[in-house]
Amino acid sequence: MGPHPAVAAIRLAVRRVLHDILNDHQGFPAQPAGAREDRTAERPPSPLVLVACSGGADSMALASALAFEAPKLGVRAGGVTVDHGLQPGSDLRADEVVLRLRGLGLDPVESVAVTVGRAGGPEAAARDARYAALDAAAERHGAAAVLLGHTRDDQAETVLLGLARGSGIRSLSGMAAVSGAGGRYRRPFLQLDRQTARKACMVQSLPVWDDPHNADPAYTRSRLRHEGLPALEKALGKGVVEALARTAQLSRDDADALDAWARQAEASVRDAAGLLECAKLYALPPAVRRRILRRAAIEAGAPAGALFARHIEEVDRLITGWRGQGAINLPGKVVAQRQGGRLVIRQG
Repeated sequence: MGPHPAVAAIRLAVRRVLHDILNDHQGFPAQPAGAREDRTAERPPSPLVLVACSGGADSMALASALAFEAPKLGVRAGGVTVDHGLQPGSDLRADEVVLRLRGLGLDPVESVAVTVGRAGGPEAAARDARYAALDAAAERHGAAAVLLGHTRDDQAETVLLGLARGSGIRSLSGMAAVSGAGGRYRRPFLQLDRQTARKACMVQSLPVWDDPHNADPAYTRSRLRHEGLPALEKALGKGVVEALARTAQLSRDDADALDAWARQAEASVRDAAGLLECAKLYALPPAVRRRILRRAAIEAGAPAGALFARHIEEVDRLITGWRGQGAINLPGKVVAQRQGGRLVIRQG
């Protein structure tokens, strides 16, 4: 008798991602289960894959599947839990997660404490601190990849948040299955719902921790999860989450194509000195032109996370609605202004 369907689904998702990681790191060939090792040939060390685990159902299901699948492919499996220090006893909770991961057979396993700032609000600040800690852990251990437990439900929430912000098609594309420097972050569960992960934990008797912040109405995502999405499903019927996840993938495909177009077009709208020519920018489709403007602002020093659609729209009006207006101030003390038919974007 095979494993429970929920367990089988999460293991298959992880197996596929591990194969992708091995293919991306050709120096780390997979060892088929039962294969006899050729001791006469020098083999590179097995790649290390870390799982980011909070102790919740999604990440515990992911850790369990990684512990099961990795040895069959000759992959080393470890884990990291991040202590945000936002709740009393968070350090003890992190220690418990470390014990659970070690109990699954993962090695190395560590807990990393971070200090959460205030920039961008509590959710964004916690996310920034978490990814910085995971990046550092991956570098420290020489990990080939870090697995994240985001599910299809998380993807649907991300799309709705992007829609509410009016941030454009890239925001509607949600979370990528592969992201980060060199494809470091992998999200195996984006096609699986949250209940599948919870069911997998239950049938395997895996203890899970439900973060009280996930039910706290002070947080935007929590309100969306417990109020917004249920209201949409009540009004529109079941299938909203699946439809939003499909929207994310379609939006990502479109956004990727437009980004590629913008990269190709950028060289043609710069003069010999490398300055952007307003007349040539004006001739481009708005979606392509605004991508070029955004890239130029980021290259000049504007932080990508603080550069919103409204900023780019203001800069775009220097091209499409020129009436002699003054310079546009952008995040990061970057200034955009029109001078002699050229668009100059630089540090102010």
